[in-house]
Amino acid sequence: MGIERKNYKDITLKTGLFFGSFNPIHIGHLIMAQYFIEFTDIQQIWFIVSPHNPLKQKKTLADDHHRLNMVKAAIEDNLNFRASDIEFKMPQPSYTINTLTYLKEKYPEKKFVLLMGGDNLESLPKWKNYEMIVAEHDIYVYQRLGTKPFNQTEFPRIKCFEVPLLDISSSFIRKSLKEGKDMKYFLNEKVYSYIKEMFLYE
Repeated sequence: MGIERKNYKDITLKTGLFFGSFNPIHIGHLIMAQYFIEFTDIQQIWFIVSPHNPLKQKKTLADDHHRLNMVKAAIEDNLNFRASDIEFKMPQPSYTINTLTYLKEKYPEKKFVLLMGGDNLESLPKWKNYEMIVAEHDIYVYQRLGTKPFNQTEFPRIKCFEVPLLDISSSFIRKSLKEGKDMKYFLNEKVYSYIKEMFLYE
């Protein structure tokens, strides 16, 4: 696994923060995360499960504990990954700037990097205190099909990567599951089993 190739002598670990509803987590999320472990200077990735994204409707979300359990099931064999419920304990709706501030205070020894898709980058000006986010944090962006080109000179702490991703989404998976489609190859095997056992997205 990737952990065998990473150098952990430096106590200041560069940790990627992957925020998302993970409703549900799918193989596209895992491909992206593993890419950053293998091909960048990211040493760990924390999957921050968001209870409520203020830019999305909460009624479409599975319960918080189900989404957290699915993330845990998907990544339990990878020592570079960690599931976090930190935003469950914070005021809702959850704002990224608040979580970043809290994590920096709690883990001063770590260097956090925000991971996001090209679609999220386009909506970044809608985020609370986004100017502070881009000024104080490195941001690694994985480009998606159809996203607009990014002018990196305007925001030097934002770096774009061409990650080989499948053009799938959690909403597509939820819709397909509701229609009775077999989505087992779109999901981690343990996640797919969990969805079936808990009768999610039916």
